[in-house]
Amino acid sequence: MNKRNIFYWSLYDFANSIFMIVFFLYFAQWLVVDKGVADFWYNAIFAVGSVLLLVTAPILGGIADKTQSQHRCLNVITILTVLSVLVVTYIALFSPQKVFLAALFFLITNYFYQFSFVFYNALLHDIAPPERWGWVSGVGQAGNWLGQIVGLLIALPFASGAVYLVGATGRAQTFFPSVILFVVLALPMLLLFRLPRSVSQPVRIDVREEYRSQWHQLKELVKTPDMKLFLLAYFFFNDAVVTAANNFPIYMQNVFEVSDSTKSAVLVGILVTSVVGALCSGWVADTIGLKKTLISILFGFAVIFPALGMVNHLPTFIVVTMLMGFFYGSIWTVTRAVMTTLTPKEKLNFGFSYYTIAERVSTFVGPLTWGLITSLLVDLGSMRYRLAVISITFFVLVGLYFVDRMHMDALSCDS
Repeated sequence: MNKRNIFYWSLYDFANSIFMIVFFLYFAQWLVVDKGVADFWYNAIFAVGSVLLLVTAPILGGIADKTQSQHRCLNVITILTVLSVLVVTYIALFSPQKVFLAALFFLITNYFYQFSFVFYNALLHDIAPPERWGWVSGVGQAGNWLGQIVGLLIALPFASGAVYLVGATGRAQTFFPSVILFVVLALPMLLLFRLPRSVSQPVRIDVREEYRSQWHQLKELVKTPDMKLFLLAYFFFNDAVVTAANNFPIYMQNVFEVSDSTKSAVLVGILVTSVVGALCSGWVADTIGLKKTLISILFGFAVIFPALGMVNHLPTFIVVTMLMGFFYGSIWTVTRAVMTTLTPKEKLNFGFSYYTIAERVSTFVGPLTWGLITSLLVDLGSMRYRLAVISITFFVLVGLYFVDRMHMDALSCDS
């Protein structure tokens, strides 16, 4: 187990989460609250990104498997992410009236950001032995949550107006510092990360043939019952988790009318418990098995989402969100290890493309559900947001049903 590679791998997740949490918190509010864009259209950004992933990720994932070039692909996607997010930042600071362009390039940024995890997640197989996949996945996920904490803390003085750089004032001030940190901290992964060299014959790639063979490759990937059930389950329960995360700042604004500093403080608290959840769940998964751990996490979400929707007292709401953070920190730690366990080594990038697609296509359904409830029930005021968060519990329960049907013996990291 190469500890240096594990460090670079975890640092990369730390780096990209710095800028993404800032954009999810402040760009969401810049677009919806400051610029008056409807919740539906904000959520449509993630839906369109899902469609783009569906038609591109499996192809490039399959090519990366054949050419053994996942690290090179990760580097290219990272550079494209940086370029697109710099455009968003420039527009918000110097041309804030160009709301459509800002939204368009945020869509592109989010697309590249999600695409990067096709290659990033597949590297778990190469940097740790099977019996440590749960723990190492947890370390990487803990890096993600720690990066989000750092991103929020760094953004606070810029959001409050205590520190000013250039361009428009307000929430747009938070974007540029987070992007610079992302670039600096991602460089070790791009430049210093090394996998053992493998001798392989040159491979001729025909993109048209790759598209034609997609259906056959997918059938091969899901021919085991556990893979089918897992991807179905992941589609549904991830739908709820990601939709809640994407809309959390807007939920707090419209239900409790709290300040940005209070939102940031609550999110920091959630992320602290997420770090604990990521590390604990990785250890627990390696000890008692992935299936039992995943079922426990989903059961926790099935209780927490209705509780969030029914709580009226802000301090009680905050306590529930801290508990949610623990499960939020756990879920991707465990699902990444499950996917690594179920996917053949020679199909890892292709497999993780569908893992990512299942995540993003689920955010086609969830955000639209949330957006329709909040848009069609405007007369209910803040109650429409409570109904939206309660409604997504349904997706968790469907996912729990499919996970429960998976075979226990297929979900041990040392199998």
